[in-house]
Amino acid sequence: MNSAYTQLVCAPITGNLRNDIFNFLVNNKCPETAEHCMRVGEMARKIAVQYDADPDAAEIAGYLHDISAVYPNDVRIEVSRELGIEVLPEEELFPMIIHQKISKEMAKDLFQIRDQEILDAVGCHTTLKKDSTLLDKVLFVADKIEWDQSGTPPYLLQIVMQLDRSLDHAAFAYIHFLWEQRENLRVVHPWLRDAYFELEKQVD
Repeated sequence: MNSAYTQLVCAPITGNLRNDIFNFLVNNKCPETAEHCMRVGEMARKIAVQYDADPDAAEIAGYLHDISAVYPNDVRIEVSRELGIEVLPEEELFPMIIHQKISKEMAKDLFQIRDQEILDAVGCHTTLKKDSTLLDKVLFVADKIEWDQSGTPPYLLQIVMQLDRSLDHAAFAYIHFLWEQRENLRVVHPWLRDAYFELEKQVD
C-alpha cells in the first residue's frame, strides 16, 4: 500500500460499495462528506437516467468523488506527489482543488475501481475539463446541485432550469457563474478555463 494511505482507517472491501465508501469516510472523521457523497451518488443516477448515461457508473462516481476529504488541505500537495499525481501551479496555490485528482487515485487503489470512465469523471468533478464525457458532465452537475456547504447554492436555480434544456447548458451555468467572478477567485484552474471556452461555443 502506498505510504500516503498508511494513516487512514481502511476496512476490508465488502462488495457493497455504497456502504464501504460511507463507512470509510465516517471512520476517517468525515461524516458530513459521507452524507454529501451519498446525495451526489443519488443525484448523479437521476441525471444519468435523464440523459441516457450509465446510471450505475454515475452513482458509483458520485459516491467516490470526495473520498479525498480525509486529507486536510495542508497535506494534499504532499499526498499528491506521493501518489505520483502531476501538480499544476494553480493547485499548488490552492490545494483544495487537487482533491479531485486524489479521489481518482484513491478510488483505484482503495476501492478497486477499474472503469476508466468512472475514474476520469471523479478526477475532474470540481473543474470539468475540455472534451469531457457524458459521465464527466453528469457527475459535475450532480455535485454542484448537491453541494457540500450549508444553505442553498446561489447558482442552484439557474442550473436546475438549464438542466431541462441540456446537460451542457447545466454544466455551463455553473462554470459561467464562476467565470463571472474569476477576478475574486484564488485561482482559475486551466481545466475549468478550457471547459468554459468549449461549452460557451456549444450552448450558443
